[in-house]
Amino acid sequence: MRSFVFGVVAFLSLAPVATARQERTAEVTADIVYTTVDGRELKLDLAQPAARSDARPAIVAIHGGAWRAGNKSDLRNLLVEFAEAGYVAISPEYRFCPEHTFPAQVHDVKAAVRWLRANAETYGVDPDRIGAVGFSAGGHLALMLGLTDPSGALEGPVPEDAPASNVQAVVNFFGPTDLLAEDLPMISIPLRNDFIGGTPEEKPEATAAASPITHVSRGDAPILVFQGTADPLIPTSQATTLAAAMAEAGVPGRVELIVGAGHGVSGPELPRTKEATFEFFDLHLKSEGAVPAFLKP
Repeated sequence: MRSFVFGVVAFLSLAPVATARQERTAEVTADIVYTTVDGRELKLDLAQPAARSDARPAIVAIHGGAWRAGNKSDLRNLLVEFAEAGYVAISPEYRFCPEHTFPAQVHDVKAAVRWLRANAETYGVDPDRIGAVGFSAGGHLALMLGLTDPSGALEGPVPEDAPASNVQAVVNFFGPTDLLAEDLPMISIPLRNDFIGGTPEEKPEATAAASPITHVSRGDAPILVFQGTADPLIPTSQATTLAAAMAEAGVPGRVELIVGAGHGVSGPELPRTKEATFEFFDLHLKSEGAVPAFLKP
């Protein structure tokens, strides 16, 4: 887990990669309650450009930690950089396993997206241009936001008039895509089982439903994946299998294999992958010619 922590912290602590971002300022609001589950308030942090404007794109940034650890504050610097680049950005907390098993974490991040859409006017958000980025388990949850049907079985308790929970672009840093895969490293198997609340043999349907690969279909959000070839937790097959499914379904995007990288990125790849992340979101959420992914019926 050390390489994961180092990679993410280093990624988030980098100075902004463009002068234009350095010249902007951002406002941060912490601990906004976005939903209440069984009497527990779940909170998010929000960063927005100091210069207010209507209809900005938004980013949901999701921390990692094997679905059992981590903190939304881990992504505070990244939220600020998104705000300085003209986005409204949020980082939600979510419930942890093994106390709370799948689909609790998916329910929570979907509730955060619905909160963002419900409050779009307040924060100047374009509800049709929302992206998600995540790291490790957070990357998995970001993929679930971009690939699952917003009217499907993974929504959780939702008011009848609630807005949709899907997003229009996803960046996944070394998150798993197929929890049924037989080549998962031994170190990852108990993490997967705790998340699901059982083994694939005990809970085959839940394990399949928790796998982003299961949900790939035409009209899904464009996806950018970064995956290290020396990742001890997530094999490269998790990324290449997703790429094959995207190609078959006609989902745009790309997968980048970073040779020699572990569960995280370091060295020259840090600024490069960060810049690529901003460029990907700019292309799919900001460009005049960009067409947001379809909101699934």
